[in-house]
Formats: sequence, C-alpha cells, structure tokens
Amino acid sequence: MEEDYGYRRTAKIALVAIMVLASVAVFALLVVFAYYCYILNKVSNRRKSLKKVEDANLNEKSDFANLQVVAEKGLQVFTFKQLHSATGGFSKSNVIGHGGFGLVYRGVLNDGRKVAIKFMDQAGKQGEEEFKVEVELLTRLHSPYLLALLGYCSDSNHKLLVYEFMANGGLQEHLYPVSNSIITPVKLDWETRLRIALEAAKGLEYLHEHVSPPVIHRDFKSSNILLDKKFHAKVSDFGLAKLGPDRAGGHVSTRVLGTQGYVAPEYALTGHLTTKSDVYSYGVVLLELLTGRVPVDMKRPPGEGVLVSWALPLLTDREKVVKIMDPSLEGQYSMKEVVQVAAIAAMCVQPEADYRPLMADVVQSLVPLVKTQRSPSKVGSCSSFNSPKLSPGPTF
Repeated sequence: MEEDYGYRRTAKIALVAIMVLASVAVFALLVVFAYYCYILNKVSNRRKSLKKVEDANLNEKSDFANLQVVAEKGLQVFTFKQLHSATGGFSKSNVIGHGGFGLVYRGVLNDGRKVAIKFMDQAGKQGEEEFKVEVELLTRLHSPYLLALLGYCSDSNHKLLVYEFMANGGLQEHLYPVSNSIITPVKLDWETRLRIALEAAKGLEYLHEHVSPPVIHRDFKSSNILLDKKFHAKVSDFGLAKLGPDRAGGHVSTRVLGTQGYVAPEYALTGHLTTKSDVYSYGVVLLELLTGRVPVDMKRPPGEGVLVSWALPLLTDREKVVKIMDPSLEGQYSMKEVVQVAAIAAMCVQPEADYRPLMADVVQSLVPLVKTQRSPSKVGSCSSFNSPKLSPGPTF
C-alpha cells in the first residue's frame, strides 16, 4: 500500500516537473520568437529608413516628376532640327548662359523672333526633373513678372526649352563682375534698381499669393532675375520649384537645394521649406542691389565675407547704412528711400522665418518708391494645381 502510494506520489511529482519544464520551454520559445520578431522588425525599419534617406538624397522626385509633358494651348512643340537651325548649329558664339542644367543659347526662329534656348543636360535625372517642372509650371502660370516659356523640344535624345529673349541678361551681371559673362555690364542707377526690386517682388508675390497651393521658387537669386532691353525684370528658372502647403503655417519637407548665400537658415538646417524661404532669398537680392556685393565672398576682410551677416547690423542704423551702399552709385540716391529699402531687406533676412514679411507686404512697401512702373496689366492667372496629378509634398 505504501509502495503504491509512493509510486503515485513520485509519478505526480514527475508530471508536475514535466509540466513546469514544458511551460518554461514554451515561454523561452515565445521569448526567443518575440526577440527574433523584434530584431527582424528593427532591421526592416532600418532598411526602410535608409532607403528613404537614400531616395531623398540621390533621387528626390519633384512634385511634378510623374507628369507627362503635353502640348498646351499657346505652347509650341519644336523639332530638334528647328532649334539646331535657330542657334546656328548650337554655335559657341550663341551661348548666353550656363549652369548645372546645361547651356543656354541665343536663337532666331523662322518667323524672326529672338529666343533663348535652354539645352538640358541629359547626363543625370536632375535635368529631366527640371525639364518637366518648368514645362508643367510655366504652361499654367501667367504673369508679366515671370519669364515666358514659348515652347519645347522633347525626344528620346534631347530636351530643350524655348523662352522669350531677355536682351540684358541676368541682374547679377550688372552688379558685379561675373566670369564668362557675354553681357556688356551697364551701370544701374538707383531708380532702375528700385524698379527691378519691385518687379522681382511682384513675380514672387504672384507665385506665393495668386497660385493655390503656392509655388515656392527655391532658387531665387540675382542671376535668375532677367532683364529685357528696357531693364524691366522677370523671374526665371523654375527647375527647383516646389508646390507649397495648402494650409497657412505649414511647410514641405525636402532635400536642401539652392545656391549658397541665398538659402534661408531654417531650410538649410531642417529641410523645412515655406514661402518665407523665398522671402529670405529676396532679402539677399535686395542687399545685392544696395551694396553691389556678392552674397558670399571670403576674400573680403574678416567679418565681411557673408553679405547678410555683415550688412544686417547696419541696415537699421540711419547713420551707418550709408557705409554699405554700392560705391558705383556715387551717392546718387535718396537717403530716405535707402533707409526704407534697407528696413525691408532687414525684415526679409531675419533668422526667424515668422518675422519675415509676406511678399505682398514687400510689394506694397516698394510701390510708393518707384516712379516709373510698368504699364498696368492683370496680375496674371494660373490653371488650378488642385488635381490628382499635382499634389504638394508632405505637410506637417
């Protein structure tokens, strides 16, 4: 009897031990499986994160990247042969501009019109992106303060854009020496500088205030302000443009692009792009008009290499602001107007984006200072960007 009891007791203990060991084993397996899933998920997320960074840095797609280029009303489709003929076989003597995108040529069409022809570099995707952006944007945007796109050529081997011709080239070439410039620089008087400042401001105002969602230029600079034979200004080069956020106070996140010296600090640091980023760039151009200096020139004396850093402390001091004025003006300006323009520039280049004015406010401040303005015309129009094909970048 006792032996039978002992056997049952031993069997019971063994069963309990087996159950405990089995539970521990199952628990251990669950822990191992959970850890494996955790590691797998972490690796997967890491790969996705790296892929996103890689995509952003190496192959950023613009808002317009998936658009098909189509002929729009009023936009002429040229053959490569036509443009080859218009430029004398793309003769070096007809080169009027150059950059990372390729070369710009002076041309004459069969009907006698003078045009500027941008030959897009097909070596990389950036040229393809810029081509699509410019065609899509400029067929929808219509303002006397934006450079007009007349047509394009697009085949498997060539991408070219045809613009109205601006006889006096870029503003930059008339403010300070530019290497490889084919334009004969003209000394710009104070009145002409004011008018250029106003017309360039109206171009940005149109992009920011009269388009929905707004268009952010992203590469606004003096070389992208083109001048016609009467030195009227138009904003050009929309290859880096982005659609802004629909809601006020929002931003789009994007890889930092632009030109050194013109890029707003918050955009350079975070990649957060807003219309106020363009306002900062406009402020730098105002400083160029005031001083005749390059935005970044490290050959200058210590403290004067970066235009904004050097000029900002002097802009709001009536006694000191005269020290920054372009010597080529030879004092031929109204000190009252200089003080007002300097104050506008100071607001535009504020480090905090929220403290910068809207371009509409800048325009209203400049209008009373400009004596000879372009004849009245409509602000312009634009086809709606609110379509499935055109969506702004992510907003936060």
